[in-house]
Amino acid sequence: MSGETNGRPIEPVDYAKLNAAYAVLFAGVLAAAHQRKESDEAIPVRELVPLGAATFALAKVIAREKIGTWVREPFVEQDDGEKRPRGRRLRAAVGELMTCTRCVGAWSALGVVGLRVIEPKSGRIVTNVLAASALNDWMQAGFKLLTSEVNETEQRVALEDRELAADGQ
Repeated sequence: MSGETNGRPIEPVDYAKLNAAYAVLFAGVLAAAHQRKESDEAIPVRELVPLGAATFALAKVIAREKIGTWVREPFVEQDDGEKRPRGRRLRAAVGELMTCTRCVGAWSALGVVGLRVIEPKSGRIVTNVLAASALNDWMQAGFKLLTSEVNETEQRVALEDRELAADGQ
C-alpha cells in the first residue's frame, strides 16, 4: 500500500522514517530532562500558552511565510502560490510535512520545548520572542478584519446616502 502526492509515490516506510526521527528527537529531550537535577526549574503550567503561541509562530514561519522559503525549497515546489511536495518518497513526505502548519507545529513544539528544557534561559527568551510574534499576527489579522468591516460599512452608508439624495431630487 502506498500513498501518492501529485502522482509521486510515498511509501508508508517514508512516513515511518519521519516518525522515527521525531521519536529519536523526543527521546533526546526526555533524556535531557531526566538528567537535569530535581532542583532545576520545571516548566510551569503558566508557560503553556506562551509555548503554544511560540510553536504557532514558528510553524507559520516555516510552513507559510516567504522568510521560510529557504527551509521549504529543497522539499516544496511553488507555482502560482500553490505549494506541492517536490520529488519522491522521503523527500516528498518531508515536502508534505513542510506545507502543513499542524505537522510543522508538532516538530516546532518539540524544538521550542526541548530548548526550554535543555537551556531554560535561552528557551524562555526564544519562547517570548516567538509568542510576541504570534500575538502580533493575531492583532494584525484582527485589525485588518476590523478595518475591512468599517470600510465596507462606510462604503454602504455612502452609497445609501447617494441613493437617498438621488431619490430626493
